[in-house]
Amino acid sequence: MREVDGLKMVKEFAEEMENMLGRKMKSVKFDYCNSMMINTLDEDGSYVALGGEFPLEENEHFNKLPVSTQQSVIQVPTNVYNKDPDILNGVFMSEALNDIFTSNFEKDPTLTWQYFGSSTGFFRLYPGIKWTPDENGVVTFDARNRNWYIQAATSPKDIIIAVDISGSMKGLRLTIAKHTINTILDTLGENDFVNVIAVRTEILYTVRFKGTLVQADLDNREHFKLLVEELQVKGEGKVKKAIKESFKILNEVSEGRGSLCNQAIMLITDGAMEDFQQVFEEFNWPERKVRVFTYLIGRELTFADNVKWIACNNKGYYTHISTLANVQENVMEYLHVLSRPMVINHDHDIIWTEAYMDSVLFNTQAESLLLMTSVAMPVFSKKEETLSHGILLGVVGTDVPLKELMRLAPRYKLGVHGYAFLSTNNGYILSHPDLRPLYKDGKKLKPKPNYNSVDLSEVEWEDTEDALRTAMVKGKSGTISLDVRTTVEKGKRVVFLKNEYFYTTINETPFSLGIVLTKGYGKNVFIGNVSVEEGLHDLTASDVTIANEWTYCETDIDPHHRKLTQFQAVVQYLTGKEPNLECDERLLQQTLFDAVVTAPMEAYWTALMLNASGIDGGVETAFLGTRSGLMRMIRYVGAEKRVAKKFLSPSDKENIFTLDHFPVWYRRAAENPSGRFLYYVPIEDSTQGSLHVSLHSLWVGRFLGKTDGSVMSQLLKMGMFKRVLLYDYQAMCKVNPHYASGARPLLSVSIVLSICFVASKKSKGDILQPCDTEYPSFVYEPSIKETNSMIKCGRCQKMFVINQIPDSNLLLVVIQADCDCSRQYAPITMEPKEVKYILKTPAKSVKCDRMRSQKIRRRPESCHAYHPQENAKDCGGAAAISLSIMLFLASLLITF
Repeated sequence: MREVDGLKMVKEFAEEMENMLGRKMKSVKFDYCNSMMINTLDEDGSYVALGGEFPLEENEHFNKLPVSTQQSVIQVPTNVYNKDPDILNGVFMSEALNDIFTSNFEKDPTLTWQYFGSSTGFFRLYPGIKWTPDENGVVTFDARNRNWYIQAATSPKDIIIAVDISGSMKGLRLTIAKHTINTILDTLGENDFVNVIAVRTEILYTVRFKGTLVQADLDNREHFKLLVEELQVKGEGKVKKAIKESFKILNEVSEGRGSLCNQAIMLITDGAMEDFQQVFEEFNWPERKVRVFTYLIGRELTFADNVKWIACNNKGYYTHISTLANVQENVMEYLHVLSRPMVINHDHDIIWTEAYMDSVLFNTQAESLLLMTSVAMPVFSKKEETLSHGILLGVVGTDVPLKELMRLAPRYKLGVHGYAFLSTNNGYILSHPDLRPLYKDGKKLKPKPNYNSVDLSEVEWEDTEDALRTAMVKGKSGTISLDVRTTVEKGKRVVFLKNEYFYTTINETPFSLGIVLTKGYGKNVFIGNVSVEEGLHDLTASDVTIANEWTYCETDIDPHHRKLTQFQAVVQYLTGKEPNLECDERLLQQTLFDAVVTAPMEAYWTALMLNASGIDGGVETAFLGTRSGLMRMIRYVGAEKRVAKKFLSPSDKENIFTLDHFPVWYRRAAENPSGRFLYYVPIEDSTQGSLHVSLHSLWVGRFLGKTDGSVMSQLLKMGMFKRVLLYDYQAMCKVNPHYASGARPLLSVSIVLSICFVASKKSKGDILQPCDTEYPSFVYEPSIKETNSMIKCGRCQKMFVINQIPDSNLLLVVIQADCDCSRQYAPITMEPKEVKYILKTPAKSVKCDRMRSQKIRRRPESCHAYHPQENAKDCGGAAAISLSIMLFLASLLITF
């Protein structure tokens, strides 16, 4: 028997109740960590609202960003109220994702960013980071705008944007309308097709294509935006005529000219007074295969009922946009409508995006310029009572850096000229060593406007019949042989190769993989065996390095290995200090063998250095490289005295082993005849002045044709050199001032509709735009060992003599210097020239030609355009259906 202590008991009860009530209070007072406010203190030293302490640690795996791998973080765009009940509830409901994201990363440490984009506007990101706003303190990032969200939420679509530009749409209304068009364009991707028509007394096509849709890749969308900016109001709004024209275009869509899946008309107007019933009966009822979305612009609601009637009777959605701030949220509504059939059908389609750079998500240039692809999947409600509404909760996804993906096709297995590449179902490059997605704007590197819509045929341009592209786009496997001209030294020198292309599809993705093996290289591999002890002894010599961009050992699986260089990882693995490292045994075997075979060079080079008479003046560096990425190097001159200061440094990407290529001297030497020495001047170390050697002054790195056009002209005539034309379909050219001065008026349907013009742009210094260029390279005819000639130049004659220096690629050229031929012979340069396409139509640009000519593509396999159970009555102008917390949690658990 124990005496009851009433005071103690009541305190215990009170404590238990306090805890229980506390949990209830937290559920109704729920806050979260906003990524922009974490670790931020107010004036009193307290954490700001929605902030709080959030431990961050620099992480090698995430580009050395400070992150939290224990917790995700929430980001909300500035234009969305961060304490809105829908946001707070959604954040709370998606807390279950924390454990899922953390578990995923533990199972697969190579994963990068994982995220969930909610249909209400918030973005959950793992690992957690502190978000940095722009210079104005604004966060513009909205997950619902991102390609991974849009592609996962909807099937491919054919869109006609019909905008009213009658007289009543002047001022702010036109500004809002243009912004609405641009926002719609931003929701489209390369699997979608679009056209924009303007409506007033007559119908205007912004890109002059009557009855045609254009693929909505990034390049084309940006071109549309430029043309939309020039729209001007005038006359009456004949909306009915535009609707008819839109239906005709969509009804005539054919394979290759459209997605053949979802079809929609986006009507942007400040009022629609006409009777549209007859038009819909003729073109769309009763099937209603084409959805009509209406956007009422301005504060006036006189015609709201009519505009809403159009949407509600064509399975669309009506929104009223009165300010610029309203545009984003209202445009997003159409995506949720298009997602209904997929949601009702419970189809968790997994999508992969085209290549892109996330310049919004990351705030440093190195991070934002990395090419990546995303894999994403929709998350939706499965509650039976709301099934017909097709409620999309959001999209979950993760990023895959393409650089990491391409590590799975290691360089050493492909040979000196070999490489691997990836293309999409649309024939666009996903990854390729010759893809150049950036250009220099002043001192800054920027993505080209068309960086992710570069066609395979624009890189592998020797495939003139498009045989390789066609086979890969169709998802086939096979091989094809091509004689190709490729360039080294940044396009300065041409190399002729016989390439064999092997290609196949990557299952469960829209991608195809190709590898290239060059005849004579890569088809055979030499394997030699040495003991680990012998190999390690020579590998750890002071003059040895290996390619740090190659993967000898996988250092990204175990966090403890991430700070190791590849050289350190190899040594620790071979010495048994890190036996759990996953290493490429074949590559290690080749590397150890190469280290042993080349070891005598170290002793030889050292002996030369110790012998004062052994090194010729001017020799700065001796070096060698092998197929395993191993290099040996000795410096005979200190860094402060070296002329070629950058040569073979980590930043000298052209001359070291990288993920994309072997060094340029290695590739050129491989094509050099056996027994002949190769001499060349690295591009970075060439000068426009003179390089002093002993008492003589030599021009280094200058092209002979530029120095003396008369001699080069004569050599071309004599056949000692031949000109080879090369093409660059990724070039950037200055905008012609003639086209930069202003816009031409839009043409009506009744006028010649095949004309297209270069987009108008305001002149701001040297404006660059994508273009095609051709440039010459010059190839020596080795059968001509020596020659001489006399060139008549007005009153004087110039004599020159040329002799080949034995066992080398050098020619000794002696030219009479006292006869100036510059008036008679212009310099011959290797400068690129823009290709001007001369066509029958008077003002057709390359841009419009590209938009018009749709190449073969493979449509995505999945299409969800219709479901009989869809509730089309939810068509705007009413309160949205809300979800309970338990519904959301149940959906997430079922989904994952």
